[in-house]
Amino acid sequence: MDTNLIIYITVALLIVICAIIIIIILKKKKTVSIEGDTKQESLKDKLAKTKNGLLGKLAEIVNLRGKVDDELMDDLEEMLLQADIGVQASGDIIDSLKEEIKLHKITNANDIQKHLEEIIRKLLLKDYGREADHLQYNNVKPFVALFTGVNGVGKTTTIAKLAKRFTESGKSVLMVAGDTFRAAAIDQLAIWAERTGADIMRQQEGSDPSSVVYDGMMKAVNKNYDVVLIDTAGRQHTKVNLMNELSKIKRTIKKIIPDAPHETLLVVDATTGQNAIIQAELFNKATELSGLVLTKLDGTAKGGIVIGIKHQLDIPVKLIGVGETYNDLRDFDVNEFVEAIFE
Repeated sequence: MDTNLIIYITVALLIVICAIIIIIILKKKKTVSIEGDTKQESLKDKLAKTKNGLLGKLAEIVNLRGKVDDELMDDLEEMLLQADIGVQASGDIIDSLKEEIKLHKITNANDIQKHLEEIIRKLLLKDYGREADHLQYNNVKPFVALFTGVNGVGKTTTIAKLAKRFTESGKSVLMVAGDTFRAAAIDQLAIWAERTGADIMRQQEGSDPSSVVYDGMMKAVNKNYDVVLIDTAGRQHTKVNLMNELSKIKRTIKKIIPDAPHETLLVVDATTGQNAIIQAELFNKATELSGLVLTKLDGTAKGGIVIGIKHQLDIPVKLIGVGETYNDLRDFDVNEFVEAIFE
């Protein structure tokens, strides 16, 4: 055999081997373990970027101004906007703060923080804190949760973390691979199912998502599962045909269990800021959301988006993601959140 041909074949084989190794490495990175230390870090530590951003800027403003005046109010409103609380919520918070200042005759800027903290707490507690603002899985079997959202927000990982929570508590879980547009999505969910102790309903790539959901619901009823977690394809909120598909999926679910899904959750990435509100508005119009899952809150200084979403849309944030492990998917608690960013 010609020497040059041998060299070419050898080089080609090496390239193929390297490519396979890279694919394996990337696949492992995409399916990192959600296992972690059973001891939870405090939410204050998890929200350090938001906390430092708000309190750090608040301290600077107070030290700079010293007294309560219009310039102080302008600086505080700008601070709230930078924390991604949003124009409407920031304006209303400042208006409430001005009323508090008049009512309590506040002249020292150092007294502002406790009033600001209490105003934000009251705003969030206006409708939060009720049982309805947590996942509605008590006394419902099977409990059915439908997950929606754009690509890259952590939807599949959120499903895995929630599945782990349920299986750890002794519940039987069925994952439904409704994202049939990408074979990788189906395979990834199957890996998560195996790792979390859940079962999975899946079909071939390109199958009708509603068909997969129908089979999943039938299996859930026939085999008496406690929990059904339904993944859907990531879709931009501007794509009307894909948004209509969500409505079809919901109708399919109701054919089997009329009062399901018990939760229709939009997963949004907190680091996208105000774009998260736009997503929530449009998804809510298409599919009547029961709540939001806000991921990557630990990776942003703009955790104030929680406040903006509540005030502007009145859709409850039911779960927050503050890290990689399944312990880091937490029920949203108003008092804990406010204390985490203000203490």
